Amino acid sequence: MSAKRYARWCLSLGGVLVLAAMHACTGAADLVVLNAAVWTCDPHRPAARALAVRDGRFVAVGGVGEIRPFVGPHTTVIDAGGRRVIPGLADAHTHILSAGLLLSRLQLRDVPDRAAFVAAVGDYAASLPPDAWVLGGRWSTESWADPTQPTKEWIDPVTGDRPAYLSRMDGHQALVNSAALKLAGIDRGGPADPLGGRIDRDSVSGEPTGILRDEAMEPVARLIPPPSPEQKDRALLAAMKEANRFGVTMVQDMSRWSDLEVFARAHRRGELTVRLCVYASVDDWTSTIDDVLRFPIRDDWLRIAGFKGYMDGSLGSRTAYMREPYLDNPPDDPERRGLLLPLAAKEGELLRQCRAADRAGLQPAVHAIGDMANHLLLDAYERVAHSNRPRDRRPRIEHAQHLLPQDVERFARLGVIASVQPFHKADDGRYAEQVLGRQRCQSSYAFRALLDCGAYLAFGSDWPVVTVNPFAGIATAVTGKTLAGKTWMPHQNITLEEALAACTAGPAWAAMMEDRLGRIRPGYLADFVILQDDPFALPPERLELVRVHQTVVGGDVVYAAQ
Repeated sequence: MSAKRYARWCLSLGGVLVLAAMHACTGAADLVVLNAAVWTCDPHRPAARALAVRDGRFVAVGGVGEIRPFVGPHTTVIDAGGRRVIPGLADAHTHILSAGLLLSRLQLRDVPDRAAFVAAVGDYAASLPPDAWVLGGRWSTESWADPTQPTKEWIDPVTGDRPAYLSRMDGHQALVNSAALKLAGIDRGGPADPLGGRIDRDSVSGEPTGILRDEAMEPVARLIPPPSPEQKDRALLAAMKEANRFGVTMVQDMSRWSDLEVFARAHRRGELTVRLCVYASVDDWTSTIDDVLRFPIRDDWLRIAGFKGYMDGSLGSRTAYMREPYLDNPPDDPERRGLLLPLAAKEGELLRQCRAADRAGLQPAVHAIGDMANHLLLDAYERVAHSNRPRDRRPRIEHAQHLLPQDVERFARLGVIASVQPFHKADDGRYAEQVLGRQRCQSSYAFRALLDCGAYLAFGSDWPVVTVNPFAGIATAVTGKTLAGKTWMPHQNITLEEALAACTAGPAWAAMMEDRLGRIRPGYLADFVILQDDPFALPPERLELVRVHQTVVGGDVVYAAQ
C-alpha cells in the first residue's frame, strides 16, 4: 500500500471512529426526561431542562433540543411537566434492616403523654401471642408536659409475663419490664454497671427502675429471639420501599455483620432498589478486616466501605461524653459527664483499631456526640494520619453533634467527614440548653461553621431513630426550627442548595464515590428524583412537606406517586 493510500485509509478509519463515538453519544437512550427543572449539583452545568439515560448512567444533560435526538423507538420518555428534578438523595447514616423490622413493631415516637404511652404498649402487647416479646419503642418524653422518664412500673401491668424491650428514640437507652429483667438476672443485688453502661436504680432500695443505658442494654437485648431470614428479607424490602418513597436512592448503612447476608441475598436476586454502602458494626475491627476484604460483592449496589464504632452515648440519655458536667445531674451524682464506651474507654483500643482499618484502606466511621468524645476521636484520627502512609483516607465522625469551638476547623484540616443528622437538631434543640447551657450550645450542630472552614458535610437521618425523609433534615438545617416550633442556634443555618448538596454530593464524597454518584452529569449513575413540589419555590418553613413524584435508581423507576 502506497504512503498516500495508507494516509487516506487512516483518515477514513479516523472518520469511522469519530462517527462511532458520535453514535455512542447520540444513539437512542433507554430513558429520557424532558421539560424538567433540573438542579444537577454539577458546578459546570448547574441547571438543565432534560436528561438522557442509557445502561444505567446519564449520557446527556442539557436543553430539550439537545436531548430529543436521544429518543428512539424503544426509549421511555417522561415529560416532567416543569417539575423539579434533583440527584438521587443519599442518606449518610441509617440502620436500614432495623428500620424495616421496626415498621411492623410498636411505634411510640408520637405518643403525647404517659397515659397514651401505657395504652399503646398495652394494646400492642394484647395483640401478640402469649410467648412473644413486646418489641419496638423509639419513645422520647422530652416534649411531654411532664417529661418524667418511664419505669417498669408503667408497663408491668399491661405486659404481664411477656418480656418487653422498648428502645428510646436514640437507641442508647431502653425501657424493659420486670419479666425481661428477671430473664437477664438483673435485680436489687446486681450485677454492677458494665463498662460503658448504666443500670438505673432506685436511690433508696437499689431496685432497677427498668431503664438500661448503652452497654447495660446488652444483657437483655441478647435474649431477644432473632428474626428469621425470611422476616429479615421482608424487612429489607419494606425499608427500601419506604426509602424510595422519600427519594432516597442510596444509604450508608451502619450494619451488623449478620445484616450482610440479607443484603447479599437481595443483591443476588436483583431486588435492591437502594444502593447500600456498608460500615460494619463489629466489636473488633482487626479480626474482621480479612472477612471484609474477602467479601464477594463489591459493586455500585453493595459494598463494604469501612467499620462503625462508638465513642459515647447520646444527649437525650445523658450518656454523650462531655468535657464539663451536665447541668441537670441528680444531686447524688453532680459530676456526671456521660459515658465512654469500650472502644474509647479501653486504653489504646481506639488508636489500635483505627490504625488497622486505615492500613487496610477501610474508613473508620465512629459515633461521637459529646464535645469531649469528638475531641478525643479527632486526636486519634490525627495520630493515625501521622503514623500511617499519606493517602486520601476520609475518616468519618458520625453525628458530631456537640463540638468544642477549637475543634471545628480540625475537621477540614484533617479531612474528617462530618456525617451529621440535621433532624436531630429539631429534637435536641428543645432541651439542649437546659442540660448544657447556652454557651456550650453555640458550637452544637455546627453546620455553618463546618462548611465555612472547608469541611465536608454528609447529611443522614439515623433512621429508624427519626424519619428517613431527607426534607425533614433539610428543613431543620435551613431554618433551625425545633419540634417545639422555636428557632434554635440560627447562626448555624445553611442555604437550601448547601443542604441539598449535603444530601447528594456530600454523601458521595463521604463514601469515596464522588466520581460516579451525587450529581446529574454524563457518565454518572442515573439516580435521580422528580419532585412533586419545588423546594426552591417554597418558603423555608414548608420544606419538610416536599413530596416525591418519581424516584429513579440506575435508570429504573422504583417509586411513582399514585
